[in-house]
Amino acid sequence: MSNFVFYDFETSSSNKYWGQIIQIGAVLTNDNLDELDRFDARCRLSPGIIPEAMALIVNKSSPQMLKNSNLSHYEMIRQFVETLKRWGKATYIGFNSIEFDEEFLRCTLFQTLEYPYITSTNGNTRGDVLSLARAANLYYPNTLKNSVNEKGNDVYKLDQMAPLNGIKHVAHQAIGDVDATIGIAKIISKKAPNVWKASMLTMDKTQSLEIIKKELFFCTNEYFYGRSRPYVQTFVCQHPQYQWPLCFDLRHDPTPYLSMPIKELEAAMKKQPKFIRTVRHNKHPVIMNPSYGDKFEEYKVIGTAKLKARAELVRKNSEFAEKIQSIKRSEVEEKEQNKSQEDLYNEESIYAKFTTAEDNKIMPEFHTAEWDKKLSVISKFKDERLQYFGKKLLYMEKPELLTKEEYNLIHKDIAKKLLSTNNEKWNTIPRTYSEIDTLRAKFEKQDDKEKLKILDDINAYVEDLEKHYSSA
Repeated sequence: MSNFVFYDFETSSSNKYWGQIIQIGAVLTNDNLDELDRFDARCRLSPGIIPEAMALIVNKSSPQMLKNSNLSHYEMIRQFVETLKRWGKATYIGFNSIEFDEEFLRCTLFQTLEYPYITSTNGNTRGDVLSLARAANLYYPNTLKNSVNEKGNDVYKLDQMAPLNGIKHVAHQAIGDVDATIGIAKIISKKAPNVWKASMLTMDKTQSLEIIKKELFFCTNEYFYGRSRPYVQTFVCQHPQYQWPLCFDLRHDPTPYLSMPIKELEAAMKKQPKFIRTVRHNKHPVIMNPSYGDKFEEYKVIGTAKLKARAELVRKNSEFAEKIQSIKRSEVEEKEQNKSQEDLYNEESIYAKFTTAEDNKIMPEFHTAEWDKKLSVISKFKDERLQYFGKKLLYMEKPELLTKEEYNLIHKDIAKKLLSTNNEKWNTIPRTYSEIDTLRAKFEKQDDKEKLKILDDINAYVEDLEKHYSSA
């Protein structure tokens, strides 16, 4: 087994395209989860970044801390990337990392002229302790202690789970949340070892897909409406665009569906409960032996023999698979036709077009070049997005190296975005003032002097930004 890199970010906003990582925590462990090394860093807010007030309150980051850190955002990301290179091939794992931290990391790397997919290429794989925790409690109840919300559902929030399970950590600090994530992983590996072992096989999307296609039937789980739900399924086909496995839920008798005309089948697929389910093989599903279905009444009453017979029926029917693919292909085409033609900003375009191999080779040169040579490296990029990001990095780090015209172009663009009174995709100064006013009323009611003080500091910080960019 390879080593693990457990990691977590604190950010200025929940918006991956327009927010900024302000704190990084990462711990390298071996496959026994013994610590080998750690990385802990905080940086300044970059020029033109407006933090969400509540995000700073949650991660206890005052504007003073974000102004006075000895590292710029670019320097912190460079140190982190170099640390990861030194740590070598690993499995990257966090708590809700696949949906949040990794997406934030990809966008950050893209905008700082690094290859964005470092966690899932060159032999690296990825996992998520949140999905493991949910699977562990489903198959081995009480593996983890959870608080319960007003709807009677278990709460999977790290700051609540850690103390309930005897894990001491500093919540909402990146390195503290990493320590808590490792603590949860250790409990799962000891109390639900079969879930832990199964999860090791699906951290690589290619291997995950092979298992789903190879096994006649299997048990997996999905989480929605606050609960984990088991599904005993068999593979039908892959989605024609996203390549995700489309699987048949074996609680349904497949016989009536197999011979349905395509229009009738399409209508049936829109009804609940669904008989075709998507397994996102690239998002670390936990694939268990189908015998685990016996733990759940809806599959237990059917029995293993019948489930197996149903799976064989589905797997033998290639015409059914072709119909499912055809229906999904039509859905994609319809979606494409209805898609908004709104232009994407460079910051949002990471998935619109991959950077070329040629441009990827120039990226390291940008980082190793002296600052006064970086502008000439930027001119080598064929991709205009990378040229834009390169000049923006110079604006943030060494603005004096830009021509007056280039500086003014970037400065005015940032000013226009920040001062906008429209409902923008990014955080604006007017929106932040409104958020501060709403939070101030709430904290005054609660007589929370500490949070009111942070709000005053944030307000002063935003006022300074407003003065700086209003003159543009």
